[in-house]
Amino acid sequence: MNILVTGANGQLGREMQRLSTVSPNSYTFTDVAELDVTDAGAVRQAVAQTRAEVIVNCAAYTNVERAEEDGEAADRLNRGAAENLARAAEANGATLIHVSTDYVFDGTAHRPYTEEAPTAPLGVYGRTKLAGERAVAESGCKYLTFRTAWLYSEYGNNFLKTMLRLTAEKEHLNVVFDQAGTPTYAGDLAMTIFSIVEGRYYAGNEGLYHFSNEGVASWYDFAAEIAAAVGHDKCRIRPCRTEEFPTKASRPAYSVLDKRKIKETFGLEIPHWRESMLYCLKNMLR
Repeated sequence: MNILVTGANGQLGREMQRLSTVSPNSYTFTDVAELDVTDAGAVRQAVAQTRAEVIVNCAAYTNVERAEEDGEAADRLNRGAAENLARAAEANGATLIHVSTDYVFDGTAHRPYTEEAPTAPLGVYGRTKLAGERAVAESGCKYLTFRTAWLYSEYGNNFLKTMLRLTAEKEHLNVVFDQAGTPTYAGDLAMTIFSIVEGRYYAGNEGLYHFSNEGVASWYDFAAEIAAAVGHDKCRIRPCRTEEFPTKASRPAYSVLDKRKIKETFGLEIPHWRESMLYCLKNMLR
């Protein structure tokens, strides 16, 4: 089986590369240097040349703050590229696996969001990701879209790595406690995608799914657990409100995802976020 992966140098793409080494299938990994996913012609050519049966789209514009000032670039990557890949998948009979976000919700709920919950993104990032979801769904291709949340890993820039650095450097640190969600290890999402692809379980199970680790936390809880796990106890972490940290982009106050559908469809057991955080830290601090 031939699998094409875009955004290969990002957090999720790097995890997919690591997993692919044990696969008997043929994976082609691309990032912007190898394939400009915003170029429809280049995408069509790449899908045809690789004879891809599955496309895993890990490419995205994920800088939530910068997206507010550069909406055109965010739209090109989050909507335009998704549409290009979906159309190429449809033309070649391939299945597209696309990754979206909890930021498609406005955060006013008090119970975990199901796949059927109304969407109402608060900023450019969420709006462009939702537009990408819709472009995929309307393309006519076979697809699985996975919404995920609060992604971190050993790779790239993310909250866990920032907190490791700051709690080592500072004596005091303020972290917001009034935004609740679920920290999600990119390795767990990658393993879910990898298992579905390798087993061809995508066939007949197309549609929209939610995936994150289990449990609920605030950013303050997450930061405190990171610091405790690595012994950065000299840094006093103080909970603060969102308004104490003004940002260009509004973020959902509550974005916990209901994972019942993906667990029942694919028989998944998903680790708690603390368990996966400790696993990631162990890998980083070897």
